[in-house]
Amino acid sequence: MAEKEHMNLVIIGHVDHGKSTLTGRILLETGAIDPHIVEKYKKEAEEKGKGTFYFAWVMDGLKEERERGVTIDVAHKKFYTDKYYFTVIDAPGHRDFVKNMITGTSQADAAIITCSAVEGPQAQTKEHVFLATTLGVKQIIVAINKMDAVKYDEAKYKECVEAMSKLLKMVGNKVENIPFIPVSAYEGDNIKTPSANTPWYKGPTLIAALDALTVPEKHTEKPLRLPVQDVYTITGIGTVPVGRVETGILKPKTKVIFMPSNKTGEVKSIEMHHEQMQQAVPGDNVGFNVGGIAKNDIKRGDVAGPVDNPPTVAKEFTAQIIVLNHPSVITVGYTPVFHIHTAQVACQITEIVTAQRAGKKLEDLSFIKNGDNAIVKVRPSKPLVIESAKEFPPLGRFAIRDMGQTVAAGVCIEVNEKA
Repeated sequence: MAEKEHMNLVIIGHVDHGKSTLTGRILLETGAIDPHIVEKYKKEAEEKGKGTFYFAWVMDGLKEERERGVTIDVAHKKFYTDKYYFTVIDAPGHRDFVKNMITGTSQADAAIITCSAVEGPQAQTKEHVFLATTLGVKQIIVAINKMDAVKYDEAKYKECVEAMSKLLKMVGNKVENIPFIPVSAYEGDNIKTPSANTPWYKGPTLIAALDALTVPEKHTEKPLRLPVQDVYTITGIGTVPVGRVETGILKPKTKVIFMPSNKTGEVKSIEMHHEQMQQAVPGDNVGFNVGGIAKNDIKRGDVAGPVDNPPTVAKEFTAQIIVLNHPSVITVGYTPVFHIHTAQVACQITEIVTAQRAGKKLEDLSFIKNGDNAIVKVRPSKPLVIESAKEFPPLGRFAIRDMGQTVAAGVCIEVNEKA
């Protein structure tokens, strides 16, 4: 059988809105989990008086986590639908999810956002919607979960759809393309087959919605951009940077330049999953041996590109940001850490150019706060590769972190000064 096209899926949402149960249910319904194992977990869970947790248990490998009834493990799970082969990037902790999404270790092609029909969207749901959108997840499916807990009430579903639509629109999503599916991950409603409990719902099931997604285009026509995640020295081979090709094609026998380190070398060989490759394309996570470069010449946060089209190093750039979660206000001079591709660099906001609050233009540009959408000028404290999001989407998106949380997220509109 021909290999199905692959997609990375992230299942996100508020910690208590049932995403582990939903993930477990999808794996079960697509035959990715052995039914015997599920029976075994079910028994164990019931013996411990935690019957309702058993799906989440399927997701949790470790015994002590089961004891505590908590989902901690970051697991990569695979499943197949009629059309695609999916890898679920499980994002357990909210913080980890934010960090992984930003550094691109889990660049998802699509997201299922869970929202409980009992409570509706929470602050965390809002942040996840913002982040998924800002970080370039183009395809979203909304699972209105726990329908069993609201007795499959259509009014509750509609309330949730309205609240979620508002959030999604705020960050520029076209909601007419987004399915809002009433599900019960626990009971299995509308996951694989249409549920008799929701006769009022005429849309697709969750699995059908996954099959209706499209594989994102790989920008092989653009110049190479490969942010470096790690650099290894392998005895007998030499310097081996590791990273994910974001745009363009990486080929052996080509010269590449690493910016901002400004070091040039020749690609000798490329490896993925311990196999030699003739080329690497966007989405491929690879290690590649580079001649003429010592381990200490380059580091995480550098970006490899072609010698005749090197990655842009910015002295100053203009960005559009959305303030998500700042305890007070953001003013000119604020210098948080920008997380962009694999780099983390302190950057100063030097000017608030324009700003909007609740869709209205702000006259007073002395500060911005939660919910505001602004165009700002930014100066990195040290050389940083950043590209306009229009030209190189994965190198133009970033999150702003401070005090252990994501305070804002944004995209680079243009690089004003090159370093």
